[in-house]
Amino acid sequence: MIRVIIYLIVLAALAYGAVWLAERPGEVAITWQGERIDTSVMVAAAAVVAVAVAAVLLWSILRAIMQAPHAIARYRRERRGQRGYRAVSRGLIAVGSGDARRAQKFTAEALRIAPREPLTLLLTAQSAQLAGDCDAAVATFQEMAARDDTRVLGLHGLFVEAQRRHDHAAALGFAEEAARHDSTPVWAAQAVLEFRCVAGDWTGALERLDRNLKRKLIDRRTYRRQRAVLLTAQAQALAASEPARAAALAREAAKLAPDLVPAAALAGRLLGEAGERRKASRVIERAWRVNPHPDLAAAYAALRPGDSARQRLSRVEALAAKRPADAEAALAVARAALDAQEFSVARSALAPYTGSPRKRVAALMAELEMAQGDEGRAREWMARALDARRDPAWTADAFVSDHWLPISPVSGRLDAFEWKDPLAGEHHGPIIEHRPESPVQTSALAKRETSPRLRGEVDTRSVSGEGGAPRAETSEPAPHPHPLPASSGARERARQAEAAESRIRPFPIGAEQASRKDEERKTGEHKDEERKGEEKGEEESRRSPFVGGGAGERRRRAAARADEARVRADMTPIAPAVIPLVHAPDDPGPNGDPQPEPEPEIDAPPAEGWRRIRALFK
Repeated sequence: MIRVIIYLIVLAALAYGAVWLAERPGEVAITWQGERIDTSVMVAAAAVVAVAVAAVLLWSILRAIMQAPHAIARYRRERRGQRGYRAVSRGLIAVGSGDARRAQKFTAEALRIAPREPLTLLLTAQSAQLAGDCDAAVATFQEMAARDDTRVLGLHGLFVEAQRRHDHAAALGFAEEAARHDSTPVWAAQAVLEFRCVAGDWTGALERLDRNLKRKLIDRRTYRRQRAVLLTAQAQALAASEPARAAALAREAAKLAPDLVPAAALAGRLLGEAGERRKASRVIERAWRVNPHPDLAAAYAALRPGDSARQRLSRVEALAAKRPADAEAALAVARAALDAQEFSVARSALAPYTGSPRKRVAALMAELEMAQGDEGRAREWMARALDARRDPAWTADAFVSDHWLPISPVSGRLDAFEWKDPLAGEHHGPIIEHRPESPVQTSALAKRETSPRLRGEVDTRSVSGEGGAPRAETSEPAPHPHPLPASSGARERARQAEAAESRIRPFPIGAEQASRKDEERKTGEHKDEERKGEEKGEEESRRSPFVGGGAGERRRRAAARADEARVRADMTPIAPAVIPLVHAPDDPGPNGDPQPEPEPEIDAPPAEGWRRIRALFK
């Protein structure tokens, strides 16, 4: 709206000026070289404006002609830069996506367009790394390290390549050089710190840690934790030669990180050996409230070396009372009670954890039963200890250690060890293999479920085999081809099916074939009898003068006899062709009592299956 108003004001001013000049026509006379030109003011003003515009256009054309070489060079430079930018961008995308062929293609294009650009050098190095050409990557990183604008980036690349070659001396040199830069990168500071820790230079590591804090490369909380770890490591190194200084370092570490168990345990042990048991108790109790641990319980129990086992039990019970709901407290009490021969105390402490015990609980229960003379129960608990879940341990990078270490022996990472289950995240429950059913088995299962003669309507039948095989009678329901372990009823039906199989099918091959032939013969006889009855009924109906009621009655009787024959044929039980000999997934072994899992019915049993059946009845 404001712009419209301004436009209208300017337009009105111009119109007013034009009207004002038109109302006041003046005369302009120009005399030049004896010639006189007379004109009006408006014409003279228009001529002046035209001359000015022509002069400006002429100057612009001359200026464009003079600057044409520079403009062409600038255009080519910009176009080349755009092409180089596109090549570098596409190359970096190819490197990120793992496409080595396209990465090399765009790298060659970028080197042709802009060979000295920092991004081109970075693309060249990363493309070489992706292709596995370590020498080319190192050469490019060295070229980058020689430049001021890419120095830190080149040192980082050389550091990574040295670590891949396991050249730790060269990696430390590159990290030290990068750490001396004005803007120290975080990776360089952390690498120097870890290298000094690996070398056991705890004093140099503490100095590097303080420098990292001053340059704000780490926060205050991380600084306190890492300093406590370094002080604990230094105290462990000095425990044998300078116990007093080691105790002071361990106490400082325990104050910085109250949940750091090794610091509190070491401080308690060293202070107890120095006779300062009250200070040692306070340090261990403070750490126990934050993080109960067996090392703390062991250090607390050993504060007075001359105490008896019952006195140690009393002291451990007092410590456990500070965290009564924790499992470590119960285990510590049980261990001290076993040493003191207080078996009832040990049993009551372990009772809440015997339902699903870990290895330590099972081992303590085995020791308890052995101490009370029950060798059978002790063997049972030792067997349970073999299969029980693992207890927490000091673990770092999938490496399990018997004691705490300040750095990981695998990666060299500081403060990597954690007190946890080494198999945390793994599946501990039973594994049930799923075997998909084929469409044929599925359809057979549906038929067996819907058929009344397979749901339990089984009558008694006699089967005679070759060579005078004995007769077998059964009134058991036919087995289901697939047991359903999800319900107890299904398991019961599976067991009944196994019993029925063992009574129905103890025949050799010849007897089985004879039984099948006998069944087919009986079925044929029933059909012949039915057909003869129908023919006889029709003949009598033709001869009888009373066609109506008598013929209908005879037809009904014939139909009833046919239905009875079909029912008798349907009531013949069908047993599976092969007795399954497959162990269940939770089979305890050859001495156990496995539940065999029945297999689906097949048309022709293999010879090997019948050999197994015959072997069962030898």
